[in-house]
Amino acid sequence: MPSKTTPSDQALRLDNQLCFALYSASLAMTKLYKPLLDELGLTYPQYLALLVLWEQDGVSVSELGQRLNLDSGTLTPLLKRLEAAGFLSRLRDTEDERRVRVLLTVEGRALKAQAKRIPGCILRATHGDLAEVAVLTKQVQALRDQLLG
Repeated sequence: MPSKTTPSDQALRLDNQLCFALYSASLAMTKLYKPLLDELGLTYPQYLALLVLWEQDGVSVSELGQRLNLDSGTLTPLLKRLEAAGFLSRLRDTEDERRVRVLLTVEGRALKAQAKRIPGCILRATHGDLAEVAVLTKQVQALRDQLLG
C-alpha cells in the first residue's frame, strides 16, 4: 500500500527547495559563461572582479572584497593571477600604506571592449527580455541581502 504524502514530505521534495533552484541555476549560469570567458582568458570570479573595476577603477582590495562578498584569502590569489596576466596592478595607497588599491592596466581597460558582448549573449540565453531579467535580478539581490541580514 502506498504511503500517504504529508505536507512535511512535500516540503522535503527537491523540486520544492529554493536553495536547489538557486544552486542549479547558478551552475547553469556559470556553465553558460565559461566559453565566453575562456575567449578572454578569464575565470568567472576574475570577470566579476573586473566588472567592479570597470565601474570604478582604483578601489581598495577591501572594497573589492566587500562588493564581491569574498574574503582576502580568496581575493588575493585571484588578484595575483589578474596581475600576472597584465590586467591590473596593486599599489599601496599613498595616504594610508595599510590600504592596497587595485588599478586597471591598459590591457585591463581594453578587455572591457571585448567583454561588452557577454551580457547580450546571456540575455539571449535566458529567452527573456531585458525588463524581465532586471526584475529577476532585483528579486535575487533582495533575497541575498535579506539572507546576509
